[in-house]
This record gives sequence, C-alpha cells and structure tokens, in this order.
Amino acid sequence: MTDQGTAVALWGGEANPSCLFTALLETVARQPDAIAVADDDGEVSYARLLRWAQGIAVLLDEQGVAPGDPVAVTGQRSASVVAAMLGTTLHGAVYVPLDPEYPVPRLQHMLQDSGAKVLLHHGPAPALDSAAAPVAIPTLGELPYPEHVLAARRPAACLPDTAFYVIYTSGSTGWPKGVAIPHSCLDNMVQWQAAHSPRPDLRTAQFAPLNFDVFFQEVLGTLRGRGTVVITPERLRRNPVGLLAWLVEQRIERLFLPFVALQMLATVAGATPDLDTLRLAEVNTAGEQLVATEQIREMFRRLPHARLVNHYGQSESAMVSSHILPADPGQWPALPPIGVPLPGCELLVVPESAADPSVGELLVAGLPVSLGYTNQPELTARRFTTIPATPHGHTRAFRTGDLVRLQDGVVQFVCRMDDDVKIRGYRVNLTEVDVHLLSRPGVKAAACVAMETATGTRVLRAAVTATDGGPPPDVSAAMEHLRRVLPEASVPLSITVLPDLPRTPSGKSDRDAVAELIAADSHHRREGTGSAWTRSPKP
Repeated sequence: MTDQGTAVALWGGEANPSCLFTALLETVARQPDAIAVADDDGEVSYARLLRWAQGIAVLLDEQGVAPGDPVAVTGQRSASVVAAMLGTTLHGAVYVPLDPEYPVPRLQHMLQDSGAKVLLHHGPAPALDSAAAPVAIPTLGELPYPEHVLAARRPAACLPDTAFYVIYTSGSTGWPKGVAIPHSCLDNMVQWQAAHSPRPDLRTAQFAPLNFDVFFQEVLGTLRGRGTVVITPERLRRNPVGLLAWLVEQRIERLFLPFVALQMLATVAGATPDLDTLRLAEVNTAGEQLVATEQIREMFRRLPHARLVNHYGQSESAMVSSHILPADPGQWPALPPIGVPLPGCELLVVPESAADPSVGELLVAGLPVSLGYTNQPELTARRFTTIPATPHGHTRAFRTGDLVRLQDGVVQFVCRMDDDVKIRGYRVNLTEVDVHLLSRPGVKAAACVAMETATGTRVLRAAVTATDGGPPPDVSAAMEHLRRVLPEASVPLSITVLPDLPRTPSGKSDRDAVAELIAADSHHRREGTGSAWTRSPKP
C-alpha cells in the first residue's frame, strides 16, 4: 500500500447528531398513540413501547446490571426483542444481539466473549452454558412496576464514545469477532436515515436478522422518523412469493434487502400481473455488491414512485455511503456505485499505484468509525489505524479491505482486496462473472467461485439457479456468452445448475457453501471417484 499521505479524500459534510432517545421522547410526547412496532402478536404504540423499555431497564437494575455492562438478547425477531434492545440501551448497558438461527457453538462463543451478565430471551431459554443469568423478556403487562417507577426511569446519557451495541462478524480465526459501535456512529446514521428517505415516517419492514447491522437502521431509523416498524414473519424471509403478498397486505413503504433477496423478489414481481397495490416508496440494498439485473430494472419500471438506494458500510463502520439510482432504470449501470459519504464521514482512497490515484483501498474516518474489536487489541490496532491528519482533522481510520474507484466525486466498489482471485496470474473479479450470468435468460441467481483441482491448479467454476416455473438455463449458450464478453482467465470451466444457492444468515451469497455444492455435484456425476474440487484459499 502507498503512503496514506497520498490518499484522495471525500467529505460528507458537517454533522451534529442528537441522541436518538431525545427524539424518541419527543415522539412519545407528540404522538403517544401512534404505532411504533407491529408484529404477529399485535401493535405497540410509542407510549407503550417507551414504558416497556423503561420497565426492562428497571428489571436490569434489579439484576445488578451497571451502565456499560453487556446484556445479551436473543429470540425470534419481534416487538419483544425491539423493546429489550431499547430497554438495554436506555439503561446504559451494551446491547449484544444473538441470532437464534446461529449454531449453538457460535452463540456460545459470542456470549462468553462478550462477558454478558444477563441473557434476555424471547421464547424458551436457549441451551447455552454461560455465567449470564437467563431472564425471559416480560411483556409490558407482566412488569410488576407501578407507573411512577417506570416514568421515572430516564434514558442514560448518550455519550458519543460509549458503546451502544456489540455485534459479531466473521473472524479469520474461524470464530466471530465483536465490534463495539458507539452512540456517535449510531445517532448519526439514524438521524441521516430519517432525513434522507422520501418521508421520515415511512412504514418499514424489519427484515434483517438480529446480528446484521441493518437491523438497527430498520428499527432505529424508523423510530427516529416517527414511522412504524413492521416485523417480517420469519417464514417469509426466504419465501419471495409470500413476502410480496405480505408487503401489499401490510402497506410497507420502505424495505431493506441484500441483493440476493431483492433479486428473488424482483423475479417474483416479474410474474405478478399487477404491482399497483404495492406502496413501496424506497428500497435500500446493502451488504454485498448490487447488480442491476433486468428483473430488478423491470420491477422498478413498474413501480415509478419507488426509488432504489445502494448503501455501503461494514460492521466496523456501520453506514458509510449511499447512492440513489436514477428514476429511469434504463440509465442504471450494471454495477451501481456505492455513492457519497454520509454527513460526518470522510472517505480516503489510498492508491495502489501512483500512476492511478483514483483506485485504491478505501479507509473510513469520522463519525461512522466504531470503537474497535472487543478483546482483540492487536487486531484493532491493525485495522483501526492512526493516520496523518486528514483535510477535516481526523487521525484515526478504519481500513475496509475494499478496493474502490473514485470518479467524479462518487465511489465505485471494485472488489474485496482479500477475496480478489488470480487465475494464471490474471486478476479476476468474481462479481463481474456473476453479472454476465445473471443477464442470461432463465437465470435467477448466480455465483462464481475459485476452486483448486487435486493437483493444486486454481480454476473458476460457476453455479446458477433457474427462474421459478421456467425452463432450466441453457448452460452451453451461457458459456458461449461468457467467452464472448470476458477475458479467457475470467471464464469458468463449468456452470452447474443447482436448485438453490446458499446464503449467509445475513442474506449474502455464501461462495464457500456454493463451492461445496459444486464439488458434491461433481462427485455424484463421477460416482465414486471422489471429489476433485476444493474451495480455493485466498490469494
């Protein structure tokens, strides 16, 4: 990497975010009976949600939790989990979400590593061996405290550098690492979200898993804007047909989806004669590279009042940049940019080569930057680096590991630097291969992976799934198309048609799991000769 002093900087403008709890108290005073959260069990007004959170804060007092102590929360996404999150942070404790869909050993590690003293749970107590005391999340009616006790429980001070939550993200050791997000980061993001959307009070679907940072954008960004959070039933998160009907039924106006889920929804929408009953005003996508497929373009052509927004960020820096796509889907590039920084955020592009200073690793400075990794000072020092003072006075930045291009004041994601693969010495962008496969008739989803043969040679393989109810993709025609549009090194040796492509718990494409399915398919085809393919290590 070149010296950071040669970095090109992009500034999002000044920001002075207010505490999100200040906004919540104002909303309760102005519209106490407005619906804050709705799930399968009913609706909860702003006034009742605040009392619920205050009651949970009093409960944590009784459990001996002090401000700054970690409190873990688990259970199916629900109004109860939202209340527990608000009650934990209102108390001044640090919220640690545990997605119940994760394997028990992974949850066990997260719970122990966080040092949580209490485990609030919605539903049955999880079978986890920990010193954390399991406590069922009570309903508002189950809280034994009188009204004057609840009303007296005021929110803890929103000190900018105090941790709001710790979220766990994949780690190179095989175990997830905790990232501590402070109020300065979260307050800035939710204030921006409320001001950035077409209306601040949109009726928003809560789709993201608990352990995905978009959860906070959905919930807190909506509450900050006096909107309504509608919990998406778990059964619909991987059922795009049912999800589309639910969006109509629940009058959803704002949606946050990873690209893969958006592509599946757009494919279903393409087979739906009438989309006029959809009330979507804004669809936001984040978590992986957005590909403007024909199915997604067509969906938005039929929803002229809805806009598509590409978001970018990491667990370590939450929300960093945003790009609103043009109203005409015909003007969308195949790979839309990640846009411009949020207010209070400074982006630095550190050139790979002095010959082209517009391309390099992206560093994030300013309000979005987290406090670092919990219990990992060496990793924190490596990824959260001290830098020469930027044009706006920042001396600490997070190294994203993403290669980007800065063009006309807008940032374009190129690839992950650590996931970039080389085939016979040539750099290959796997997403570029995905884009061309997704352009083929009958292809609903696609993923290209790097694998190694039994002799250690690295090769590309690809997998696709067929559109629902349609004929299988023409693999031969797809291969011929790739040979026409891609360099030889970027053309996969084979395309495997699979019934489904695996996704991570957050909804992103899981290339490692795809590689395993391709290897298994190869093994079955050769019947007993053993698998010749393994997932290629990172270069």
